[in-house]
Amino acid sequence: MRVLFLLFALFAALPLRAEVTVTMVYLRVEQDRPPVLSNLDPVPDRLGLDGAEIALADNVTTGRFLGQTHRLEIMDVPPGADPLKTAKNALALASLLIVDAPAPVLVRIADLPEARGALLFNTARADDALRGADCRANLLHSLPSFAMRADALMQFARFKRWSDLALISGTHPDDTAFAQALRVSARKYGLTLRAEKTWAFDADMRRNAAQEVPVFTQELGAYDLLLVADELHDFARYIPFNTWLPRPVAGSEGLRALAWAAPVEQWGAAQLQARFTDHAGRDMQAQDYAAWAAVRAIGEAVTRTGSADPATLRAYLLGPDFALAGFKGRPLSFRAWNGQMRQPIPLVTRTALAEQAPLPGYLHQHSELDTLGQDRPETTCEAFR
Repeated sequence: MRVLFLLFALFAALPLRAEVTVTMVYLRVEQDRPPVLSNLDPVPDRLGLDGAEIALADNVTTGRFLGQTHRLEIMDVPPGADPLKTAKNALALASLLIVDAPAPVLVRIADLPEARGALLFNTARADDALRGADCRANLLHSLPSFAMRADALMQFARFKRWSDLALISGTHPDDTAFAQALRVSARKYGLTLRAEKTWAFDADMRRNAAQEVPVFTQELGAYDLLLVADELHDFARYIPFNTWLPRPVAGSEGLRALAWAAPVEQWGAAQLQARFTDHAGRDMQAQDYAAWAAVRAIGEAVTRTGSADPATLRAYLLGPDFALAGFKGRPLSFRAWNGQMRQPIPLVTRTALAEQAPLPGYLHQHSELDTLGQDRPETTCEAFR
């Protein structure tokens, strides 16, 4: 009897059955990646897309009971082709876009006249500027920003009382952006960045790491934790256990703050991991999770509102009633001041979950998840005001 009552209450809270067709486009702007020293971690061909397809299956299952049809179209832009032309074709087909594109291209797509009434989801770019000065009112973000990841690491360092830090950064734009987020976060949490160096080696570290890295890191002096910003995953793998001082490593190697990783198994995550592995034949990565979260957020909003209208969905997603079960122990939601999805950040090694941020003791007047990344008083985003 209790089960029947709960089922009745659940369906009573949903809108009346109405035929709704939800068409989404997964728009992927392919990029030529710079060469890296190791091929141990190749970038999957369907990175992100596999996560979107898992979420689509969930949406279809729920929608079947409510008269809702969910479709996902895929459009690729080869290197050198015009992404705006393909984006216009995508917007002619659907007003809900899941976008994997470089940050400048993402902004140009959001600024298209055809995109004014659309709703776009950034699932691949962590740039803080996209949530700040370059934000767009029609662009939401399901991938954590560099600032969110950096704050998760700094909370852990503060918790461990590792107050003196050093930083090694690569030269790729993503490396420098992540390094800047780490600097800002260190100041935010009262930690001291004692020394910095830029990694600009072009030698083959697979043979020389044991000779070069100790000499390179000796100049950093004394520190408690070594931060490494290498978002291409080029050189960071050669840093641990080769440093002059025996100290822990975090950032792009060692302890990493990610949206998702294979060691995440609590809060029902093992079930999602297993479903993804069955579908894709590999482990779920952060970008897969971001695409999954975007498609599921759309599905949840359609279920609750009974509408596929982008304006209706946007209002609900940014409102206080939206909550997405994201297998992280806390419901996910969107920040109304910059469109960033609130979410816990797992702190992982390659084989284990060390902790999940926000850590205990980091309080907030509204949501502890807002201790990660740009809070409302700190935002430079004007489009959501």
